[in-house]
Amino acid sequence: MAHPLEKFRFCPACGSNKFEENNAYSKRCTDCGFTYYDNPKAATVAIIMNKKGEILVCRRAKEPAKGTLDLPGGFTDIGETAENGVIREVKEETGLDVTEVTFLFSKPNIYPFSGMIVNTMDLFFLCKVDTDKKPLANDDVAETFFAPLQDLKPEEFGLHSISEAIADIKLLANNR
Repeated sequence: MAHPLEKFRFCPACGSNKFEENNAYSKRCTDCGFTYYDNPKAATVAIIMNKKGEILVCRRAKEPAKGTLDLPGGFTDIGETAENGVIREVKEETGLDVTEVTFLFSKPNIYPFSGMIVNTMDLFFLCKVDTDKKPLANDDVAETFFAPLQDLKPEEFGLHSISEAIADIKLLANNR
């Protein structure tokens, strides 16, 4: 497997071409000493349930995993809390206003983007919204719909962390 920073050939600090593998997660410039680590990027995921206990599901409109199922969410912006990030992403993707956010769990993930693998830490939140308002398909979402949890198939979700989370949530619900 290639080093996660293999495409970074020049030191971002001094421009030297001696930007070399330091360890499995970093590169170091042998000229100026600058070290860069490939730490995971923060991403958020919203689990939204309606009054019937159905979960809001999206269909991805763009790569990666275009056409597969997903949950609302996305990357946090610089200077933004994860809670504010999930609120913003839900609004951008579905038009719904989140009224309450509760952190549930996290899962590591990989996100192929621009020919690279972006390591992410996906933060899952239970989000309350006015479910009388119809969700829209905006931004990078092709379709939104509510589905009963028992009908969801983890393998139909294109991103590993989302698929794993759906399986975990179904397992928890079945053990109640």
